[in-house]
Order: sequence, then structure tokens, then C-alpha cells
Amino acid sequence: MLPYYGDVAMMKAAVDSVLAQDDRDFRFTIVDDGYPDESLPEYFNGLVAADERVRYYRNEENLGANGNYKKCIGLVEHEIVVIMGADDIMLPNYISTVRKAFEDPTVSIVQPGVEVIDENGAVYEPLGDKVKSFLRHRLVGKASEAIVSDEAIAESLLVGDWLYFPSVAWRADAVKTHDFRPQYNVVQDLALAIDIILHGGRMAVLDTVCFQYRRHRESDSSVRALDGRRFAEERAFFDECVRDFTAKGWKDAARAARWHLTSRLNAASLTPKVISKGMWPGLRKLAAHAVRP
Repeated sequence: MLPYYGDVAMMKAAVDSVLAQDDRDFRFTIVDDGYPDESLPEYFNGLVAADERVRYYRNEENLGANGNYKKCIGLVEHEIVVIMGADDIMLPNYISTVRKAFEDPTVSIVQPGVEVIDENGAVYEPLGDKVKSFLRHRLVGKASEAIVSDEAIAESLLVGDWLYFPSVAWRADAVKTHDFRPQYNVVQDLALAIDIILHGGRMAVLDTVCFQYRRHRESDSSVRALDGRRFAEERAFFDECVRDFTAKGWKDAARAARWHLTSRLNAASLTPKVISKGMWPGLRKLAAHAVRP
């Protein structure tokens, strides 16, 4: 599934990367959230005409990211689903790699190996991604493949979310059962993973690099982060996790949710940028998130 709204050239590179998979047994569905470019329907319809695996839909009204994700879930036909970012790149071995992991019928989520690229396609590793890598390997060690579940994976993800949502493959019945929580626009992917894990879902974590996640070097942090809305949403989610983990008897995971350490550090790291922009209400919200019990 490719929910699309954004840069046209990067979207076309993403499309090309899907169609270049070495495992060619897949359905490719593009859901255009009304991006204002009159040439796009002709481009997408040309893809459909050239390849019977491709479907294209264009929303009459802009649904926003979460709404478009939910529409994509409603269009899923097969056992495994990927909700890809429209500026990311699938390496040719992506589908074959995750398909093999799903041969284990107990696996509901697959996080394959990912490398980060900038706006020009160059591979690099910002500090935040180094932290993600550290947290991931802290859980699974040096194994090339690990199956994780229950409190261990919940605690790890609440210390710091090291998933790369656009690269994650999901068992479709688990996604359809739990779906994206409608109240979230920032943490909806982590919330979905946690809901599946709470109900017994297991995750395969692979070292095989088969996906490129795009992170722009010069881009500012989102407005939702700088004005504090992102962290208000994160705190609401963490509070829900404390409740759910406590009810489950997962004391360590509940503690990780209560502390949400990397989220606090992220808020603190953004304060110089907020000060430079003179966003004083946002500064108060970020500071409160960083230090408030």
C-alpha cells in the first residue's frame, strides 16, 4: 500500500523501487490523497495499464495521513501488508526477505534491516538513528534474526521507538483486527504495534538490509513537535500504555512508558530551535514534557 501526498519525484522513485522487486508476486495499491498535480492521474493510470498488479485510487477529499492509512487498510486483499512511505525506497530484496520471515506462522510483524538516506539518496546515520540502532541491538543482540514478543518488546519500544514504520510488514488479519487508533496522528504506527503485541503478536527483527528510509538533512522538525502537539499526543499514548501494561502485569514495560525517556530527551533537544524561532508557548510545552513527572 502506498498512501501518497508529497514530492512527485521521490514518489516516482518509490514506485520504481516497488516494481523492481526480485519477488514479483505482489499487489501494489496507490492511494493518492488528492495531491494538487494535474499530471498525476495520467501517470498513475499509465502504471495500471502497463502492469496488472497495480491499482490506483484518488481521494475526492484530503483525508490526512491517518485517514489515508485507514483507507489503505480497508483495501487490503492479501495476507501480508506493507504501508510504505511515498519518499522511501524498497531495495530489490525487500519482499523476498519479509516473505521468508512470515513463513513462521506465529509472526505478526516484521521489522527488516533499514538504512537511512538523505534527500539525495546518500546513506547516512543521524544521532537519532544511532540511538534507534542501539536500542534495537540492546534487545536482540547480534543475532541476524530474532523473534521477540510480550513484555520484552513492549518495554524496549517504550524506552524508545526504534521501528521504521514504512519498512514494517504486517500480517493483515492483525492489522485489520486492531487498526490505527483514530485519535492519533503521530504515534499511530507505534500504537498499532503495541496493540498487536498486547494481544500476543510476535515480531521478527531482521538484520538483512532491504529498505531505505528517507530522512532529510536540512528539514526542520515538524510543527507538531515544535509547538508541543506531538509530545502532548505521545504523553496521552504513554499514559494509555501505563494503564494497559499494568493491567497485563508488565511492570517493567509500564515503568518504561511512565518514564518515556527518549521522548523526553527529544523534547529537550528541540528547545534551542524553539527558542531561535521565538515559539514561546511551544517552549513551555516542550520543557514541561521533558521534566514533568
